[in-house]
Amino acid sequence: MSGNGGAGGGDAATVWSWPDPLQSLAHVWDMALVPWGGAAARELRVRRRWHALLDHARAHSPYYAELYARYRLRQSLDPHALPVVRKDTLMAQFDRVVTDPRLRGAPLRDFISDPQHMGRPFAGEFAVWTSSGTSGTPGIFVHDAAALAVYDALQACRVFGANAAGVPALGVGRYAMVAATGGHFAGAAMVERLRSLFPPMRQAWRVFSLMQPLDALTAQLNDFAPDTLATYPSAALLLAHERQAGRLRIGPRQIWTGGECLGAAERDLLATVFGAAVREEYGASEFPSIAVGCPAGALHVNADWVVLEPVDEQYRPVAHGRPSHSVLLTNLANRALPLIRYDLGDSITVQQAPCACGNGLPVIHVLGRTDETLALVGGDGRPVRLLPLVLTTVCEEEAGVYDFQLAQAGAERLHLWTAAAETPRREALLAALRAYLDRQGLANVTVACIDAPARPRAEGGKAQRIVRSFAAARVI
Repeated sequence: MSGNGGAGGGDAATVWSWPDPLQSLAHVWDMALVPWGGAAARELRVRRRWHALLDHARAHSPYYAELYARYRLRQSLDPHALPVVRKDTLMAQFDRVVTDPRLRGAPLRDFISDPQHMGRPFAGEFAVWTSSGTSGTPGIFVHDAAALAVYDALQACRVFGANAAGVPALGVGRYAMVAATGGHFAGAAMVERLRSLFPPMRQAWRVFSLMQPLDALTAQLNDFAPDTLATYPSAALLLAHERQAGRLRIGPRQIWTGGECLGAAERDLLATVFGAAVREEYGASEFPSIAVGCPAGALHVNADWVVLEPVDEQYRPVAHGRPSHSVLLTNLANRALPLIRYDLGDSITVQQAPCACGNGLPVIHVLGRTDETLALVGGDGRPVRLLPLVLTTVCEEEAGVYDFQLAQAGAERLHLWTAAAETPRREALLAALRAYLDRQGLANVTVACIDAPARPRAEGGKAQRIVRSFAAARVI
């Protein structure tokens, strides 16, 4: 190991140790076979990994030892009979959930409070990623080296394709991730980790911030000229508008989207405007590559390493072809912070028919975030679009507010609702929003607090926090 940061010192200069190439190669080889090997072979792998995870969790996590005390975790046990766990419970019990004594909530929170630690290891070997509060509770998720090897192999094999050594940069060329920055988000942190591990990536892979004005972002992308562009659908559409206007001149060969829902019409528009192949990836801080898009436009679950259970409001199974109320996730790769039948909060539909591409991995449709892009007018009369994931990042990372709703009430007016528990931080939130709007040339836009949200919780179960709603609201 190189360095001893995190709980052993938190040194920002700590670097990642080099991954085991034999382990990576073994994962890539196995993953290459699974989509074409049949459901029975895949289920055998899953059951073996699931029971190994259960044994480890009960042996090393006081929380899971107590939770499973009345269960005999033998091979005949149906893991789907185990109790459901929720984010709010796991975060409240964090020090009892984790399986390594170096992982404790207080030093981890100190670690992620420093933006310089983004993409760096905690305690020399653990990745630390944060999640948004769309389900009501922000999360801190820690991943061990064995899990990172699986995630790297998934990227190498199923997202980008891999060479004989399993190096994940094959065929990607100059890679630009355009994302909200300022937090320890999984996507950007994974890119920074790979840049530190593989010297050729340091110039060829870059993260570009959506927090800056659009003209600055456009200029940076023009200079970089990426071959691969990865971003949110809302950001990709914004960049497509810039390209149509002649201001953005990049010509990527492929575009990857994630973090939001991508519709068929949006996919077709992006493909036409950029002349690129458009693919989708569904992931989360709990598991970064849950499902990967195929050339036929379907999302295939990486079902050999992540288990998804679509459920209704009472956590009962939902049949294929029907949308779920939520989905339970089990991460078979990560043992540092076990996630077993974890309520992820997304609504998914498992497709019944096999995919036309021939890949045998399950196909799902996801109804995740449904936040909306806001269209305002600056003081100079210029239209300015504000992306939902950027606005939520401003509220969460700069003000520490998670339970809120920001609604457009006119071309130059926003309405802000915050939950009662967030009242002490509301002034900080107003200041953070004011500073961000000013940087975007929207000093003319006013933000007024209202007494109730403009729109109730979205269909997928996660709170809809950025909405375009011109309905009247009582200002407080």
